[in-house]
Amino acid sequence: MIDLKKELNDKQYEAAASIDGPQLIIAGAGSGKTRMITFKTAFMIENAGIAPENILALTFTNKAAAEMKERIQTLIGERAKKLTVSTFHSFGLSLIRRYGAELGYSGRFSVYDADDAQSAAKEAAVELKIPLESVNLTETAALFSAVKTGRTPLPAAYKEWYEFYNRRLKAFNAVDFDDLLALPLKLLRENATVCEECRSRYRYILVDEFQDTSTIQYEIVKTLAEKHRNLSVVGDDDQSIYSWRGADFSNFLRFERDFPERREIKLEQNYRSTKNILEAANRLISRNLNRKTKNLWTGGESGRHIELFTPEDEEAEAAFIASTIRSLRFNHKLKYDDFAVLVRTNTLCAPIEAELLNNNIPYTVSGGTSFFQRKEIKDVIAYMKTVVNPDDEINLLRILNTPRRGLGVKSIERLKQFADARKFSLYTALCTIAASADREAFFPKAVGDEIEEFVGLIETYRQRFDEPGSRASVVLSSLLEEIFYYAFVINETKNNERLAKFKLGNIARFIDMIRRWESDPERENRSLPDFLNRITLLTDDRKDGDGEDKVNLMTIHASKGLEFNVVFLAGVEEEIIPHKRSIEENAENIEEERRLFYVALTRAKRHIVITSCAKRKRNRIAVTANPSPFLSEIPEELTVRHDPSKKTENFDPKTLLANLKKTLSTS
Repeated sequence: MIDLKKELNDKQYEAAASIDGPQLIIAGAGSGKTRMITFKTAFMIENAGIAPENILALTFTNKAAAEMKERIQTLIGERAKKLTVSTFHSFGLSLIRRYGAELGYSGRFSVYDADDAQSAAKEAAVELKIPLESVNLTETAALFSAVKTGRTPLPAAYKEWYEFYNRRLKAFNAVDFDDLLALPLKLLRENATVCEECRSRYRYILVDEFQDTSTIQYEIVKTLAEKHRNLSVVGDDDQSIYSWRGADFSNFLRFERDFPERREIKLEQNYRSTKNILEAANRLISRNLNRKTKNLWTGGESGRHIELFTPEDEEAEAAFIASTIRSLRFNHKLKYDDFAVLVRTNTLCAPIEAELLNNNIPYTVSGGTSFFQRKEIKDVIAYMKTVVNPDDEINLLRILNTPRRGLGVKSIERLKQFADARKFSLYTALCTIAASADREAFFPKAVGDEIEEFVGLIETYRQRFDEPGSRASVVLSSLLEEIFYYAFVINETKNNERLAKFKLGNIARFIDMIRRWESDPERENRSLPDFLNRITLLTDDRKDGDGEDKVNLMTIHASKGLEFNVVFLAGVEEEIIPHKRSIEENAENIEEERRLFYVALTRAKRHIVITSCAKRKRNRIAVTANPSPFLSEIPEELTVRHDPSKKTENFDPKTLLANLKKTLSTS
């Protein structure tokens, strides 16, 4: 049995022991909410006797979901495997997979990532004869996403394009990322049988990071919970920083309106930061009017003051950060991954990254190119997706002439005309031409032969991947060798041997990833379609968890949910934070910008160093930079200002020698 009183503080215990009915749990930064949720879930199963398959826990990253399930399994063992612990998108995918026939999808549908969806929108525009030079595809894709998830109405000027885009997806038996939310909500609202089945199964629902939910995500959980009303939402309104990607701050008000009988509990004891850091964060965020009042506190030490530096420019700022990391690391025996350098926007990273390189300081940049977005990996995935679902036109077009097989732009244009005239999918057109005795009436012999060979390749490997007992990793290796893909990579990078090795190494790593996937006895779904859909979901997770000892250079948005011993906040200047564009778009954004700065402060456990340059280049011209107004909202008694010419720590030979002697004498 789970002893909650032994494991949790009083407020955590109250939240974890409350099982029936709706609960709003306001969990401040560093208040141990993950521990509370873990014990709450284990308590529901172990002590209250709730069947694990009746519990649904939703969060926002695959990593967080995996960690939560692993922690619960540590407490209650094998029964945790029957829990549904998932991201919203993964949960939506599972519903579409289970009830896809109700929506008109076959079992082997494809999930388009953002790039694939934008390509599909482009193809739709071409077919509708919309001049591409007159539109911005990135903005259009964002608009389609906002329309599909209910964030904005569909402008009349885009109606035909939007509807045709969605018909194309359906024709190719594909869904985009937003469909993973929109289609499940449609199912729950319009199919009473499906809705009742889901409500009967998921009688208890927990939502982590509630402040990050969008309107459509809230509607999904509200619809599921309306009958049994056992909905626990856990979040912190002071950390609501994702409005630009759909997170809706007003979901707290919706929850209070829709579940008036709710129980509200606040977790305010912080287990992460020192008193000085918490006091600074509390005083800052108290300026926001639209918030639930809370006051983080700790029984720990006061700790160091927040250190403020004013370097001359961004180069001096970067040099200061690099040298301070070196000295703090040595003098306090820290690891590189104890440090984080946080910036408001990625554009501030370049000089810092260059200086870390100059100082041989290993680092990782969050938000860089995802492994799954690298060209060679996208090509390999496109082959696999086409084998699974040949009607997936986006991926079919990607591989049709990769490696080059004589099917260039003109051939593809003629092929599409052939398909459109007969209302065929592109792959059906390829198969028709390949099987035709008089295909030379449509295409030159060389092109027709290439088409026949390509169709034969796809059909052969469709069978090989589907053979009972076949190993996807082995079959894929064979496919890549047969199409001479390795030679293609080498030829494409013939002037850069190092890059060629890097790309080939990535492919080897990917095949090994499949090998581990299909060899995992703990994984229920090990089919190729499941693996490919999992990849699409994983590409939404941006943190590269390679486990190496590196300084973390990232945006403040990317740092949410993480913690570090030492945090540098760089570029804390007017028009950077709060960001000029954000405030120009909406004056009310000042509160979200303040919440963003609050998140940055509360990432630090022991030590915060803030830099604000005297000058910064804008359009290659150095202009005067002013400190962020947020700095004036931190009480002076909690800060210490330093001469920019002096370092926080001295890194000199005498200190080096003294520390070495001390280390040797105690070893």
